Amino acid sequence: MIYISYVCTNPGAGFLAKTPHMQRYIAFFSPHAGMRKKVVGLLGSPLSEGNTARLLSRALDGARDAGCDVEQVEVTCLEFQSCQEMFFCREHETCILDDDMQQMYPKLAAADGLIVATPVMTMGIPGTLKSFMDRCQVFFMAKYHRKQPLVPQEKRDKRNGLFICIAGMDIPEVFVGPKLTAKAFFDIIDCRYGDELLINGMDRIGDIKQQPALTDAAYKKGYALGVSLGATESTGASKGSGSADLPEK
Repeated sequence: MIYISYVCTNPGAGFLAKTPHMQRYIAFFSPHAGMRKKVVGLLGSPLSEGNTARLLSRALDGARDAGCDVEQVEVTCLEFQSCQEMFFCREHETCILDDDMQQMYPKLAAADGLIVATPVMTMGIPGTLKSFMDRCQVFFMAKYHRKQPLVPQEKRDKRNGLFICIAGMDIPEVFVGPKLTAKAFFDIIDCRYGDELLINGMDRIGDIKQQPALTDAAYKKGYALGVSLGATESTGASKGSGSADLPEK
């Protein structure tokens, strides 16, 4: 049995926000209408065309069709070291290590929405993604040590996030570790852990392209994320109102 977990991204909209037509009305009449929001997607899998990557791509398609500018970052393609605990970030707004993380800090701080997509490895998340999160200690020190968060006050309470995670096994505890880590990461960078898509049994499913209901679920999650940010809908979102109408890209 496939386990898919859902968490409402926009509690204030109630059940009406679950229908694509109502989501479009919410996006159009949002007080932030006309301002394009930026959603960054972090791919934690080393497979750029694997199942996790396909789910992230569909989620970003949804966010784009809701009116957001989107960007995918393949974490395993970045060149950076793991945290060396030099504590330079205790008194500074960046890390002493000069690598690709230097360009990621402002990108993460400026994003309106964040999608983290990862497979489960050894009951946790892949090492490179974990090191990426650990290097965001600069946000932790700014927020909790210096009491000067890197994310501006006007963005802090509006940022929303989506966690996509797949597992090969069907055991109930398989998502416990990854979720705890993801929630801590979202908290540190001042982005609400607003929604999740958890899919287990991938060893049995194999190729997720053969499961359109799952890729459609990722699209809807991404679209809902865009709506929750008050994004302006683009023309792509008006192509249909049901899962059968979702554009395959």
